[in-house]
Amino acid sequence: YVSFFLWFYVIVYFFYFIDFFFFFQAEDGIRDAQESRGLGDVYKRQVDKVAKPSAIVCSNTSSISITKLAAVAGKGRDSNFVGMHFFNPVPVMKLVEVIRGLQTGDAAFDAVQACVARLQGKEAVPCTDSPGFVCNRILVPMVNEAAFALFEGVATPADIDRVMKLGANHPMGPLRLADMIGLDTILSVTEVLHSEFGDDKYRPCPLIRKMVAAGHLGQKTGRGFYEYTNKSKL
Repeated sequence: YVSFFLWFYVIVYFFYFIDFFFFFQAEDGIRDAQESRGLGDVYKRQVDKVAKPSAIVCSNTSSISITKLAAVAGKGRDSNFVGMHFFNPVPVMKLVEVIRGLQTGDAAFDAVQACVARLQGKEAVPCTDSPGFVCNRILVPMVNEAAFALFEGVATPADIDRVMKLGANHPMGPLRLADMIGLDTILSVTEVLHSEFGDDKYRPCPLIRKMVAAGHLGQKTGRGFYEYTNKSKL
């Protein structure tokens, strides 16, 4: 397991912004995908081709329901479906949210937590399936609200970030963080929260929609709330 996840670290680090990849070895598979409502269909087609029925399948989705993905996977595989949400950059960030869907069995859930515990520098935090899980349910609305503050002319991007660094002791401001995550991902997660909770407090900021439509996605495209050179992306 440890050697498998060391390779997983390397792959995620270099291919984080690629639409999707599938990495499979022995009994276990991990699937990382760009946030998409069509994700479940991709699981069904690709996982069934390569994974044994007894395989534990983990999703690295940051917001899509594990219960829904497990349902698409089908009976016989749904009890072995677990959310395993790593954070970017994977080699640096300690947190791994381990998410239990409604169908997830104890054996699979415990096995994934035990696997994370064996990874140096990683800490598993269990949670039940809910839109955005824990981190993104709190973090992404804050980023979205920072975008609203910019959209409404309250302050500049640099000053909004400076306020949160100095006043809330955040190591990185929310708009700089959004650029690092990718504004397309921020928009997608916000749309999931808005749709699933049905609460307008999660409505995406129009500025983020416009920036995504313009292709200004953050560091990976060289322009988001800030502009980036090759050096400043590192």
